Amino acid sequence: MKYEDILAALQQSSGFDLYRLRAMLDRVLDDPKWIVAVRQRLHVGQQVAYFDPATNQQHPATVVEFRRKEVVVCQQASGQYWAMPYTAINLDGADVKIRETGRPGLSRHELAVGETVGFLDQAQRQRQGQITRLNDKTVTLISDGQKWRVSYSYLYRVFDADEL
Repeated sequence: MKYEDILAALQQSSGFDLYRLRAMLDRVLDDPKWIVAVRQRLHVGQQVAYFDPATNQQHPATVVEFRRKEVVVCQQASGQYWAMPYTAINLDGADVKIRETGRPGLSRHELAVGETVGFLDQAQRQRQGQITRLNDKTVTLISDGQKWRVSYSYLYRVFDADEL
């Protein structure tokens, strides 16, 4: 599925259209066939990956328990237990990155908490920092021990040559 195209179409929609779309998606996701389809492919102790919309990232986890409408997983990195909808589990290994083109800067959908980005401050000095929070119109990041809120349009990716 080309999420970039869907996102571009959604940008042209009214707030009411988006609300109606969300209501329709909620009804579709509440259909028991999705729960059954995912649950049939899971077992307790299985290593899975789930998508966290708050951080816009996929996280590895272990299935711990099945509930009627949710699955409980233990996040491997933190050891925390999370109950989430069955449909949040990425069983097919789908790419969770959304890449937008045509606009300056980056979009919220292209970034995740923990990524390193750069920007020019008010004095036109280049700064880089690690994202701590994705807000609606800005990103919160830490740069040189200072907390910054920067508009998405001013951000650019920072690549570490050692990681390439």
